[in-house]
Amino acid sequence: MAAQKRDWDKIIELIIVIMLGITALLTAWASWIGSLHGGNQATNYTTSNNIASEGNSEYNAGVQQMNQDMLLWNDISDMQIEIIFANAAEDEVTVTKLCYQLFYKLNENLSEEMANSIGWNYQLTEEEQEDPTGTILAWLEDPQSMTSPFTEQEYVDSYFVTANELLTQSQEVLAQGTEDNSNGDAFGLVTVIYSVVLFLLGIAGSFKSDKNKLAVVIISLVAFVIATIYMVTIPMPTGFDILAFLKK
Repeated sequence: MAAQKRDWDKIIELIIVIMLGITALLTAWASWIGSLHGGNQATNYTTSNNIASEGNSEYNAGVQQMNQDMLLWNDISDMQIEIIFANAAEDEVTVTKLCYQLFYKLNENLSEEMANSIGWNYQLTEEEQEDPTGTILAWLEDPQSMTSPFTEQEYVDSYFVTANELLTQSQEVLAQGTEDNSNGDAFGLVTVIYSVVLFLLGIAGSFKSDKNKLAVVIISLVAFVIATIYMVTIPMPTGFDILAFLKK
């Protein structure tokens, strides 16, 4: 019996030593991976803020450009009405003057998007360029020329395409940072469980009763297995490559 008890004690001690070593290694691993998640979280949050700031700047620039184009359209609309009335009154001098003014205002101030929206063609023929009055009067016959581009939601949205893309990208990076934060917390929990396992294995040898010692070892083993299975299910940090660390 004494020999069997000694053999049993040696087996228990061997199990404890092996588990202590493995748990210590996995504790260090979980702590390291958790810190990488934390680093990614900080990086993603900073990147998200920078992209959001750029997106807000683009949005403000879009609002400013839209306001300028709205003022331009008001001027164009006023001149269109004056041309129509002058033409109806057969006031050729006024019609010619206004057509020339509107012709050069359109060519010098319209953006490509706004020109397309109101049906103005930048690619004028030589004949059209030499006859601003005829070109403007022909253009005014198109109902699209009298329709405000700002009644089209798609056109209004075009001012904020870049801003919306940046703000969407910012939200995606922020979501990744939040996920890294959750994963880092999960690895922190694994580290805590492994620390409990190390504590239980450390005090297991102090028990004189084999039953108590075995019970503590079993509890430690169960906690170890649960923590390890949980750790395996947690995603690794984005872009993680252990070989890249070994090459440094």
